[in-house]
Amino acid sequence: MSATRRSLVTPMLFSALDTALQAHLVRTSRERTFADGQIIQQRGDPADGFWLIEEGAVRVGQFLPDGEFRAVALLGAGDSYGELAVFSGNPRIVDAISRGQSRLRLIAARPFLEALGNYPASTRALLGALSEQLQYSLSILAGLRHGTNPARLAGLLAAMIGEEERRASVAITQQELADLLGVTRATANAALKELQRHRLVERGYGTIRIPDRDRLARFALS
Repeated sequence: MSATRRSLVTPMLFSALDTALQAHLVRTSRERTFADGQIIQQRGDPADGFWLIEEGAVRVGQFLPDGEFRAVALLGAGDSYGELAVFSGNPRIVDAISRGQSRLRLIAARPFLEALGNYPASTRALLGALSEQLQYSLSILAGLRHGTNPARLAGLLAAMIGEEERRASVAITQQELADLLGVTRATANAALKELQRHRLVERGYGTIRIPDRDRLARFALS
């Protein structure tokens, strides 16, 4: 596992669609490749479609006035983002840049909305997925506001690898962790050392290994 399995701010709606609809949208979509650090979309762009990540990873966030990029989510292959902007019809509110080389598909807004009308079950599934992810995001945000930094980091890492994985690894830098937690890099590093002291994580170069997700999740609630 090389990146996060879910976003803390963007519902993964594409995966809730009927498989036949997914296949149709992929067939009619446009594939694009991006180099490391290349801008995929910018805040204020028209919501002319949403993105499906086929290979690589994407950092979603906002550029600060000084040019620094502050990430709020790190997405990997199989993830999608931008669906909510398509539904609202409003300009995009986040920037997105490629993390390493990536390959994405742009699912155009109009064909998507037109095709969705032929799949009523997918419409209901989208509402269910949106509600579930909203509840999940609110739960995560509540924990991030009130827990200690090591507990917050434990919850973030446990969320990244998902419930299906017991032992996994996450390819993420300390700066990206700091951005996601909303703290300095030094604070994120101190929290990571605390988790390592409890043998909840194993640190590698640009990678964090989680020996036991359940233990990590329990620590997040302690």
